[in-house]
Amino acid sequence: MAAVSIRDLGVDKPSAAGHSGGVQSILSQISLDIEDGELLVLIGPSGCGKSTLLRCIAGLELPSRGEISIDGRVVNSTPPRDRDIAMVFQSYALYPHMTVFDNLAFGLRMRKTPPAEVQKRVQDAAQMLEIEHLLTRLPRQLSGGQRQRVAMGRAVVRRPRLFLFDEPLSNLDAALRGQMRLELLRLHRRLSTTTVYVTHDQVEAMTLAHRIVVLQRGSLIQVGKPSELYDQPKNTFVARFFGTPEMNLIDGRIQDGIFMADGQESELRVPVAGYPTGPAVFGVRAEHLHILQPAPEPPPAIHGVVDVVENLGSDALAHVRVGKINLVARCSVEDPPPVGGRVALAPTPLRWHVFERPGEGKDGARLTPAQRS
Repeated sequence: MAAVSIRDLGVDKPSAAGHSGGVQSILSQISLDIEDGELLVLIGPSGCGKSTLLRCIAGLELPSRGEISIDGRVVNSTPPRDRDIAMVFQSYALYPHMTVFDNLAFGLRMRKTPPAEVQKRVQDAAQMLEIEHLLTRLPRQLSGGQRQRVAMGRAVVRRPRLFLFDEPLSNLDAALRGQMRLELLRLHRRLSTTTVYVTHDQVEAMTLAHRIVVLQRGSLIQVGKPSELYDQPKNTFVARFFGTPEMNLIDGRIQDGIFMADGQESELRVPVAGYPTGPAVFGVRAEHLHILQPAPEPPPAIHGVVDVVENLGSDALAHVRVGKINLVARCSVEDPPPVGGRVALAPTPLRWHVFERPGEGKDGARLTPAQRS
């Protein structure tokens, strides 16, 4: 196992055509500590730099500045083969003319591992991943899930100090992705090898990670446990990124301790005592927005008309029109509000958020009552 330390890492690349002589920052001032035995997930939208960061750790890409250390040893100039890592890619990268056994054994044989040790390691990995019955097959005879197990097995037989996964499940269908997530969790629990995992899927991140690193436009936005990012998002970007459906975010302003939605002051007024006066964004998740029906009198803080109800089986999502705003509230599938009916919405106390309004140099940071303009 290994601990990884990243300090002030930056990666620059030449700008696109039309910007002769310029450079584009792919990663900027990334500092991060990955604990020994941790399963850390890097997540963010396409182009945010998560795969570039993984490749820098692997030694497949050289940073423009900064430092990467593995177990206290700086590895910036260390070749990938000498970093004692194993990487699993989005593409399975199996040799089509080799059997599963030979695919698993190839890296060990290249390192002159004794044949008896090769046999033992391959058998151990195959048993762990439940692919013992596939060892004599060729890759073309395998399903997508089986190929991914072989790709993972090829990393496992190395017994490295560090596993790196670059969106390994993105080629699988939804059912297989769920199954393979469980396999990855079992594998990590058994091996306890330090693991860095890249994905764009927030469900994978929430279910797999000890901690999650959120990247946006090459910058590190927030690091924390899955529950921390879900319950205490640092800004509106993180708030939107995690959760299905995404958090309700409403533009408005705070005046005299009351949040009022833009253009819907009479339909949406929420007490937010202690927050600074001025433009703001009010955020609340669907499960923390309760439907009161029939709507009580006098008019409640939030009131609107049910537009659509989505039946999800275990529960339902009610889309409520509050003037020109659409809010989503989770409700019981046995007793959903009637479409077209007027309802009140009550946010759960202490489970809502107030953010600064993004723009003009502000990134939509989460505010606390103690903060002042």
